[in-house]
Amino acid sequence: MLKTSFVSLIAIAAALPAHAQDADQATDPQDAIIVTASRSGDGVALKDLPASATVIDAEALDQRQTRIVSDVLRDVPGVAVSRIGAIGGQTQLRIRGSEANHVLVLIDGIEAADPYYGEYDLGTLIADPSARIEVLRGQQSSLYGSDAIGGVVNYITLSGREAPGYGARAEGGSFGTFSGAARAAGASDALDYAVSGSWYHTKGYPTARGGTRDIGSDSVGASAKLGWAPAANLKVTGVLRYSHTDAETNNSESNPASPRFGYTVDSPGVRFTNEAFYGLLSAELTALDGRWTNTLSGQFADTTRTGYKPSGIDYGDKGQRYKGSFVSSFRFGTDAITHRLTAAVDWEREQFRNTTPGTGSPYDAFRGRRSTDNLGLVGQYELTAGDFTGGASVRHDDNNRFADATTWRVQAGYRLPTDTRVHAAYGTGVKNPGYYELFGFSSGTYIGNPNLKPERSAGWEAGIEQSFWDGKATIGATYFDSKLTDEIYIAYPAPTYTATPGNRTTDSKQHGVEVTASLRPIRQLRIDAAYTHLKATEDGVTEVRRPGDMASVNATLFSKDERFSTTLTIRYNGRMDDLAYIDPSYVPVRVSLKPFTLVNLNAQYKLSDRFSVFGRVENLFDVKYEEVFSFATPGAAAYGGVRVAF
Repeated sequence: MLKTSFVSLIAIAAALPAHAQDADQATDPQDAIIVTASRSGDGVALKDLPASATVIDAEALDQRQTRIVSDVLRDVPGVAVSRIGAIGGQTQLRIRGSEANHVLVLIDGIEAADPYYGEYDLGTLIADPSARIEVLRGQQSSLYGSDAIGGVVNYITLSGREAPGYGARAEGGSFGTFSGAARAAGASDALDYAVSGSWYHTKGYPTARGGTRDIGSDSVGASAKLGWAPAANLKVTGVLRYSHTDAETNNSESNPASPRFGYTVDSPGVRFTNEAFYGLLSAELTALDGRWTNTLSGQFADTTRTGYKPSGIDYGDKGQRYKGSFVSSFRFGTDAITHRLTAAVDWEREQFRNTTPGTGSPYDAFRGRRSTDNLGLVGQYELTAGDFTGGASVRHDDNNRFADATTWRVQAGYRLPTDTRVHAAYGTGVKNPGYYELFGFSSGTYIGNPNLKPERSAGWEAGIEQSFWDGKATIGATYFDSKLTDEIYIAYPAPTYTATPGNRTTDSKQHGVEVTASLRPIRQLRIDAAYTHLKATEDGVTEVRRPGDMASVNATLFSKDERFSTTLTIRYNGRMDDLAYIDPSYVPVRVSLKPFTLVNLNAQYKLSDRFSVFGRVENLFDVKYEEVFSFATPGAAAYGGVRVAF
């Protein structure tokens, strides 16, 4: 079936050749706008940004037939993704060798991390019909505070003004998979709205080596975005979002006498649910002919996660985050030189409750309520003077649980007459310990440490980009170097070998090179490529789940009338280390996971202005691999469906 699907896609591509339009109809790959890089809310063109960033626009998400958001993030330089088990399983993202909880994830500007774990599980995020993704790499705590040591990922659903219309999609395929999505959006002079929903169901596949239990999941996502402009200088925006994931999973063999101790095994009845509500309300008032903008906003995140075993609840937590912000930005200057000054105040409260059942043991995890308040003060300056762009930002965080922290960043870029752009930056970052690290999360096996200190980071980068063919092709390379101090790690002291977190006295270091290339020679051809070489060590020892080399290529070909398109995706994940708990002492053993290359191929064809059909093959060559020790991954799979739009 898979070979037939592959041949059919190639046959369609050959039957519908792409005839080149005039080259001047191709777009500059660096014309994309990013808003995450400035607290002002203004968009900045990637080609003018003196920092490392990537934008995956709505067109790219559609061309790659993105259903699971974490999958497309594998195409971003510097980003490593690891999923535990099948779709719906816990999915972590690391940027430039940082830890997963060092990456701040925003959804429509809302901080999405689970307040208890201190990081966002990307396995719970399924793609909306019309969205875009911005990834800002490097230390960004001076703008966003704790959690932004490695960078920021901002997942943005498009407004009704950006993408009006009505549409729906349905598809099915391998592993008993069915998914669907629908969206309604529109705009008038004063009002715009967008409402969307997505559903993903799969019966799954065995994730234990030699196992037979299929690991399936159900995920639902719904989003509503409303914009109202009662006056020319006033805009009100509201966002509501809901997500729910019910995913089966497997545990590791826990009997030290078993020959499979520490290996993933079939575990009937083991699953977890993750339910989250998010909301944001903001009002933006402009004055002085648009030169002065003031924005007041409030947001919340409410997350509940519960793990189950055959006999009932195994573990769980509930967490809430409430945040209020006021941002004032003033722009001044001339056509030749422009300045932007931004000041921001962020107040945030995080709170949690551990719902893991107790055992009566003195080592039971804390089950009461705890909260943390933080006040952040931000100042940012941005300058554009001809071909020069630069800026600086500083933030001071006053925290009622941890020591106050001041972080800062400076960056600059310059475009030479040869269409060569050089850029450099230096920044610092901070990450506060998570509640599970402070207070524990399971009885007798993981003991919290309320005396933990925040982790701190400092790093720099320098890069060069060269544009060709009037901006239709761009290639760039960036070197980065960072150091993390007071890193939180897990110790297993004898004689109980109970896991206990602590702060390291040694340094964790990360450095490497990111290379990117974008090509749009004609409107019918789009090629995006990325490569990362990374060396991440702690006291000289390689850090786990961080491939030394990663690469991806996405090539999309359109027919002349753009009714047909096909996309080839190639992703390489180099050799990496992981930890295996296969020693009866419960002390982890270091293992090596072999490199792998995955190839996906898809195609879509518009039957009419309203109806289109599509299909894709994932892992085309049925590669066997692991990205987490002893968790098997899916083989080749085929999917197909239909889309309607009006």
